[in-house]
Amino acid sequence: MDNRLVFWIDTINTWLGKAFGWCILLLTAATSYEVFARYVLGAPTEWAFDAAYILYGTLFMMAGAYTLARNGHVRGDWIYRSWKPSTQAKSDLVLYFLFFFPGIVTMFYVGWDYAAYSWSVKERSLFTPAGPIIYPFKTIIPIAGAMLIAQGIAEVLRCIYCIKHGNWPPRLGDVEELEQVLQKQYSTEGANGEKA
Repeated sequence: MDNRLVFWIDTINTWLGKAFGWCILLLTAATSYEVFARYVLGAPTEWAFDAAYILYGTLFMMAGAYTLARNGHVRGDWIYRSWKPSTQAKSDLVLYFLFFFPGIVTMFYVGWDYAAYSWSVKERSLFTPAGPIIYPFKTIIPIAGAMLIAQGIAEVLRCIYCIKHGNWPPRLGDVEELEQVLQKQYSTEGANGEKA
Protein backbone atom coordinates (compact mmCIF):
# COMPACT_ATOMS: atom_id res chain seq x y z
CA MET A 1 0.00 0.00 0.00
CA ASP A 2 1.20 3.46 -0.83
CA ASN A 3 0.99 5.49 2.39
CA ARG A 4 1.28 8.80 0.55
CA LEU A 5 -2.50 9.07 -0.02
CA VAL A 6 -3.23 8.13 3.59
CA PHE A 7 -0.67 10.61 4.95
CA TRP A 8 -1.92 13.31 2.57
CA ILE A 9 -5.50 12.90 3.89
CA ASP A 10 -4.19 12.77 7.48
CA THR A 11 -2.16 15.95 6.90
CA ILE A 12 -5.14 17.90 5.53
CA ASN A 13 -7.43 16.79 8.35
CA THR A 14 -4.73 17.51 10.93
CA TRP A 15 -4.26 21.01 9.57
CA LEU A 16 -8.04 21.63 9.53
CA GLY A 17 -8.47 20.20 13.02
CA LYS A 18 -5.76 22.44 14.42
CA ALA A 19 -7.01 25.50 12.52
CA PHE A 20 -10.58 25.06 13.73
CA GLY A 21 -9.30 24.23 17.22
CA TRP A 22 -8.83 27.97 17.68
CA CYS A 23 -12.63 28.19 17.89
CA ILE A 24 -12.32 27.05 21.50
CA LEU A 25 -10.36 30.19 22.40
CA LEU A 26 -12.89 32.40 20.65
CA LEU A 27 -15.72 30.52 22.38
CA THR A 28 -14.04 30.94 25.77
CA ALA A 29 -13.47 34.66 25.17
CA ALA A 30 -17.06 35.24 24.01
CA THR A 31 -18.54 33.33 26.94
CA SER A 32 -16.26 35.05 29.45
CA TYR A 33 -17.17 38.45 28.07
CA GLU A 34 -20.87 37.59 28.23
CA VAL A 35 -20.59 36.55 31.90
CA PHE A 36 -18.68 39.75 32.70
CA ALA A 37 -21.11 41.95 30.77
CA ARG A 38 -24.18 40.27 32.27
CA TYR A 39 -23.16 40.06 35.92
CA VAL A 40 -20.67 42.90 36.39
CA LEU A 41 -21.89 45.52 33.92
CA GLY A 42 -25.55 44.50 34.03
CA ALA A 43 -25.68 44.67 30.23
CA PRO A 44 -25.97 41.25 28.60
CA THR A 45 -24.98 40.99 24.95
CA GLU A 46 -27.31 40.16 22.07
CA TRP A 47 -24.69 38.11 20.21
CA ALA A 48 -23.12 35.77 22.79
CA PHE A 49 -25.63 32.93 22.48
CA ASP A 50 -25.35 32.85 18.68
CA ALA A 51 -21.56 33.07 18.87
CA ALA A 52 -21.45 30.19 21.35
CA TYR A 53 -23.48 27.71 19.34
CA ILE A 54 -21.87 28.68 16.03
CA LEU A 55 -18.34 28.34 17.41
CA TYR A 56 -19.05 25.15 19.33
CA GLY A 57 -20.89 23.59 16.39
CA THR A 58 -18.06 24.48 14.03
CA LEU A 59 -15.46 23.06 16.40
CA PHE A 60 -17.45 19.87 16.95
CA MET A 61 -18.05 19.25 13.24
CA MET A 62 -14.54 20.03 12.04
CA ALA A 63 -12.79 18.05 14.78
CA GLY A 64 -14.38 14.75 13.70
CA ALA A 65 -12.01 13.94 10.84
CA TYR A 66 -8.98 15.08 12.86
CA THR A 67 -10.00 12.80 15.74
CA LEU A 68 -10.51 9.89 13.34
CA ALA A 69 -7.05 10.52 11.85
CA ARG A 70 -5.61 10.29 15.37
CA ASN A 71 -7.60 7.11 16.14
CA GLY A 72 -9.18 9.02 19.00
CA HIS A 73 -12.86 8.11 18.76
CA VAL A 74 -14.37 6.01 21.53
CA ARG A 75 -14.60 2.24 21.14
CA GLY A 76 -14.88 -0.80 23.37
CA ASP A 77 -11.12 -0.95 23.89
CA TRP A 78 -11.28 -3.53 26.66
CA ILE A 79 -12.38 -6.13 24.08
CA TYR A 80 -10.71 -4.65 21.02
CA ARG A 81 -7.22 -4.52 22.59
CA SER A 82 -7.21 -8.26 23.21
CA TRP A 83 -7.60 -9.04 19.50
CA LYS A 84 -4.77 -9.51 17.01
CA PRO A 85 -4.24 -6.48 14.74
CA SER A 86 -5.61 -8.35 11.71
CA THR A 87 -8.81 -9.19 13.64
CA GLN A 88 -9.10 -5.55 14.70
CA ALA A 89 -8.70 -4.48 11.08
CA LYS A 90 -11.34 -6.94 9.83
CA SER A 91 -13.78 -5.72 12.48
CA ASP A 92 -13.07 -2.07 11.66
CA LEU A 93 -13.44 -2.69 7.92
CA VAL A 94 -16.87 -4.27 8.34
CA LEU A 95 -18.02 -1.54 10.72
CA TYR A 96 -16.85 1.25 8.39
CA PHE A 97 -19.01 -0.11 5.58
CA LEU A 98 -22.00 -1.05 7.76
CA PHE A 99 -22.24 2.10 9.87
CA PHE A 100 -19.66 4.80 9.17
CA PHE A 101 -20.00 5.38 5.43
CA PRO A 102 -23.83 5.18 5.29
CA GLY A 103 -24.13 7.71 8.12
CA ILE A 104 -21.46 10.09 6.88
CA VAL A 105 -22.57 9.98 3.22
CA THR A 106 -26.09 10.77 4.42
CA MET A 107 -24.73 13.65 6.52
CA PHE A 108 -22.91 15.02 3.46
CA TYR A 109 -25.88 14.63 1.11
CA VAL A 110 -28.50 16.07 3.49
CA GLY A 111 -26.05 18.72 4.72
CA TRP A 112 -25.44 19.85 1.14
CA ASP A 113 -29.17 20.43 0.59
CA TYR A 114 -29.50 22.05 4.00
CA ALA A 115 -26.63 24.45 3.30
CA ALA A 116 -27.84 25.20 -0.25
CA TYR A 117 -31.30 26.13 1.05
CA SER A 118 -29.77 28.27 3.78
CA TRP A 119 -27.69 30.17 1.21
CA SER A 120 -30.68 30.59 -1.12
CA VAL A 121 -32.75 32.34 1.56
CA LYS A 122 -29.78 34.10 3.19
CA GLU A 123 -30.81 32.49 6.48
CA ARG A 124 -30.44 34.37 9.73
CA SER A 125 -30.63 33.11 13.29
CA LEU A 126 -34.02 33.36 14.96
CA PHE A 127 -32.69 32.70 18.45
CA THR A 128 -31.65 36.24 19.35
CA PRO A 129 -32.60 39.78 18.32
CA ALA A 130 -29.20 40.25 16.66
CA GLY A 131 -30.12 37.63 14.03
CA PRO A 132 -26.66 36.99 12.58
CA ILE A 133 -26.30 35.27 9.23
CA ILE A 134 -25.90 31.52 9.64
CA TYR A 135 -25.65 30.18 6.09
CA PRO A 136 -21.82 30.11 6.22
CA PHE A 137 -22.10 28.09 9.44
CA LYS A 138 -24.44 25.58 7.80
CA THR A 139 -21.88 25.11 5.02
CA ILE A 140 -19.66 23.46 7.64
CA ILE A 141 -21.97 20.40 7.59
CA PRO A 142 -21.16 19.17 4.06
CA ILE A 143 -17.52 20.24 4.42
CA ALA A 144 -17.18 18.17 7.60
CA GLY A 145 -18.96 15.30 5.85
CA ALA A 146 -16.53 15.43 2.92
CA MET A 147 -13.52 15.46 5.24
CA LEU A 148 -14.91 12.51 7.21
CA ILE A 149 -15.51 10.57 3.99
CA ALA A 150 -11.91 11.22 2.93
CA GLN A 151 -10.60 10.18 6.35
CA GLY A 152 -12.82 7.09 6.24
CA ILE A 153 -11.16 6.10 2.95
CA ALA A 154 -7.76 6.52 4.61
CA GLU A 155 -8.90 4.31 7.50
CA VAL A 156 -10.17 1.62 5.10
CA LEU A 157 -6.75 1.64 3.39
CA ARG A 158 -5.15 1.21 6.83
CA CYS A 159 -7.43 -1.76 7.53
CA ILE A 160 -6.54 -3.40 4.21
CA TYR A 161 -2.84 -2.91 4.92
CA CYS A 162 -3.19 -4.45 8.39
CA ILE A 163 -5.14 -7.45 7.08
CA LYS A 164 -2.41 -8.10 4.50
CA HIS A 165 0.63 -7.48 6.73
CA GLY A 166 -0.61 -8.31 10.24
CA ASN A 167 0.25 -4.94 11.77
CA TRP A 168 -1.11 -1.42 11.64
CA PRO A 169 0.66 1.08 9.38
CA PRO A 170 2.14 4.14 11.08
CA ARG A 171 0.10 7.28 11.71
CA LEU A 172 1.21 10.87 11.67
CA GLY A 173 1.99 11.94 15.19
CA ASP A 174 1.33 15.22 16.88
CA VAL A 175 -0.20 14.30 20.22
CA GLU A 176 -0.24 11.14 22.29
CA GLU A 177 -2.48 9.89 25.04
CA LEU A 178 -0.74 9.90 28.42
CA GLU A 179 -1.37 6.16 28.70
CA GLN A 180 0.64 5.55 25.52
CA VAL A 181 3.48 7.79 26.71
CA LEU A 182 3.65 5.90 30.01
CA GLN A 183 3.57 2.52 28.25
CA LYS A 184 6.48 3.55 26.02
CA GLN A 185 8.38 4.93 28.99
CA TYR A 186 7.81 1.75 30.99
CA SER A 187 8.82 -0.53 28.13
CA THR A 188 12.01 1.51 27.51
CA GLU A 189 12.97 1.55 31.18
CA GLY A 190 12.14 -2.16 31.49
CA ALA A 191 14.32 -2.98 28.48
CA ASN A 192 17.23 -1.05 30.02
CA GLY A 193 16.87 -2.90 33.32
CA GLU A 194 16.00 0.29 35.23
CA LYS A 195 13.26 0.53 37.80
CA ALA A 196 10.16 2.49 36.84
